[in-house]
Amino acid sequence: MTGVAEYVGSWLEQFAARPLAAPWIEALRKAAFQRFTELGFPTTHDEEWRFTNVAPIARAAFRAGSADKLLVKPKEVEELDVDEVEAHLARYAVVGQNPFAALNTAFLDQGSATVLRVPRGAVIDEPIEITHHVANDRGGDPQLSSLAVHPRVLILVGANAQCAIIETNQGEGRYLTNAVTEIVAAEGSIVDHYKVQRESPEAFHIATTQVQLGRNANFSSHSISLGGALVRNDVGAVLSEGTEATLNGLYIVNGTQHIDNHTVIDHAKPHGTSHELYKGILDGKAGAVFNGRILVRKDAQKTDSKQTNKNLVLSDEAVINTKPELQILADDVRCTHGATIGQLDAESLFYLQSRGIGKNEARSLLTYAFAQDIVDRIKVPSLKDSLERMLFEKFHERAH
Repeated sequence: MTGVAEYVGSWLEQFAARPLAAPWIEALRKAAFQRFTELGFPTTHDEEWRFTNVAPIARAAFRAGSADKLLVKPKEVEELDVDEVEAHLARYAVVGQNPFAALNTAFLDQGSATVLRVPRGAVIDEPIEITHHVANDRGGDPQLSSLAVHPRVLILVGANAQCAIIETNQGEGRYLTNAVTEIVAAEGSIVDHYKVQRESPEAFHIATTQVQLGRNANFSSHSISLGGALVRNDVGAVLSEGTEATLNGLYIVNGTQHIDNHTVIDHAKPHGTSHELYKGILDGKAGAVFNGRILVRKDAQKTDSKQTNKNLVLSDEAVINTKPELQILADDVRCTHGATIGQLDAESLFYLQSRGIGKNEARSLLTYAFAQDIVDRIKVPSLKDSLERMLFEKFHERAH
């Protein structure tokens, strides 16, 4: 990975070719690109990236592109005005130590960004759906460079409002999705957020989701990662007084796939509660990383936080690196964390086989049951049904 920083220069020409935007966006872009050039691409010498080698991204020749976006928003949801966008955009997913967030901001296109407001007190029954689809058709020419797209989402949820948000990333071919989502949930709001990653087997997917939560807000996030060759998800939540936050995740990797989940739950104020459950299924020569950090600040007394990472390893060649972390600066708290790595239960396999179920089918059923725990926590019926079908098909194929 040494010398990867030199590949930063290949992005300069594309950055210079970007059409001019409003002065405040230009200032944001230039500052972000400057920070990107200072940081360079991360290497395995960086602690936050030591198990994830992004050299394939750094060395690839990408051309600027855009994803096809499908936005389904209920009529109560509004577009943000310019002043609101300027006041909030890039204020939460800061670019200080995140070169990919910096790169996303440098290529920010206000016209294609999704910027929405859920009004104060609104109860939105239907989910807000944001789908980014990348089709990198190289016309049969393998020498044609891959696409790089930088989706951007900013959603402000008003006080005491309720909504569900579904983000989906998918596509065909070889490309880079470098996405940033910022969500601000005001006092007393209830937000259910779902991120479904179904990128092509050749794709790179880097995503940053940063959430700012107001007093007594209730926020849940469910990250489902099924596709991609090289994937990194960074999820951060800053909690206020009386806030309740839940981060759940499911990652399923096979072949030579690699997925890295990094989460940070920041208890900034007292009386906050957080729950985190990430589950992984690894097969083939796949690799996965889970790094979950819980920070309890000095004034965040009466914090209650629990973090769990469970991994099911189906192959001798699959590798999981898991690191739950607690950093506690307050003294009146209740915090737990833990991680498990295991294989399918031999007794359960024997039981199913003794009932006439074939070995492969038995393995598939037990694997499906392991994943079902996360899917059952999804509150949007249509999304839950869709994921159940995808998982059933995925494990059924492996059984045959």
